[in-house]
Amino acid sequence: MKAEIGTDIDKAAQLLKEGQVVAIPTETVYGLAANCFDIRAVSTVFEVKRRPNFDPLIVHIASAAIMDELARAIPSAARELAATFWPGPLTLVLPKREIVPYDVTAGLDTVALRMPNHPMTLSLLSKLQFPLAAPSANPFGYISPTTAWHVMQQLGYMIPYILDGGPAEIGIESTIIGFDVDAPVILRYGIITQSDIEKVVGKVKSRVHTSANPQAPGMLDSHYAPKTRLCLIQANEEIPDGYVAYLGFQQRHPTIDRNHQILLSQTGNIYEAARNLYAALRQLDEGGFECIYVSLITDASGEAQAINDRITRAAQTLPTN
Repeated sequence: MKAEIGTDIDKAAQLLKEGQVVAIPTETVYGLAANCFDIRAVSTVFEVKRRPNFDPLIVHIASAAIMDELARAIPSAARELAATFWPGPLTLVLPKREIVPYDVTAGLDTVALRMPNHPMTLSLLSKLQFPLAAPSANPFGYISPTTAWHVMQQLGYMIPYILDGGPAEIGIESTIIGFDVDAPVILRYGIITQSDIEKVVGKVKSRVHTSANPQAPGMLDSHYAPKTRLCLIQANEEIPDGYVAYLGFQQRHPTIDRNHQILLSQTGNIYEAARNLYAALRQLDEGGFECIYVSLITDASGEAQAINDRITRAAQTLPTN
C-alpha cells in the first residue's frame, strides 16, 4: 500500500471514523492523526512512528469549548492563553478527564491540548465527533515534516492518506505550557515566545529538557535529528577537511563550498528561518555528507530560542549507520 496525497477532507474524515490513521497539515508541522478515543488507532500511531509509549501525544481540538470536555480543574491562566493564542501554535498541558485514554497521555494524568490554525484541519475536525491525537508525521526522533511529500518519503507505505495543505506556515512545533499548581511553565519553546506568554499571564518559568519520562511531547534531550551527524560550531570556527555541509542562519561559512551550504534566511528573518529549518536539514541529510555543521543563532531570545532549541536537540543524536 502506498499513501494517496490529496485534498479530500471528507475522505480523510471517513478514514479516521473507520479507525485508520491519516497525515494532516497544521501551521506548525504535519501530524499523524487518529481518533483520540480509539485505543487501537492510537496504538497504530505509535507503531507507525516507532514512538516509545512513554512519550505523550498532543490532542487537536476544533474549538476552545472542547477543552472542558477533555480537561478538568483548568487554571484561569490556561483559559486566558487559549483565548489569546487559539487557534494557533500553543499547546496546553492540563489535568485530564477520564474520557481521555491513558494510551494517549503515556499514563500521565494530564492531557496536551491544541487548537491548530490550519483551515483544512479545522474543517476536518468540525466533521468529526472526536478530537485527534496527532504527533508529528515522521519516524520518532527524526526531522519533522513540513510538506505532504516529506510525510510520503518517510511513512508513505504505512498509512492510507495524506491530506495536503501545502507547506507548513510556521515550520516548527508548538510552544507547550504546563502548570505547577496554577503557575504556567514553558515545557517546549516555540514561535509563541516567553515574552508573548508573559504579556498575557505574567512571569513564567521554563522546564524544557528531560532524558526520559517527559511531561509533554518534544521534551527529550535528543530529537528532530537527521541521520547524518550534526555538529554545533561557532559561525566562523574552522571546519576539518572532508565532504561536509554547513547550515547557517544568515551568513555563509568562509571555508565550505557554497554548493554545500544552506542559509535559513539571507535577510535574517527569524520566521523565515523557522519555516525553512526542517526542509533544510532534510535536504542536507540527503546529500551523503560526512557531517553537517551548524551554528546557533546568536540572538537566543524570543523566536530564535525555539530554533536554537531544535538545533541543539538534533545535534545530540549520532547516526545509527
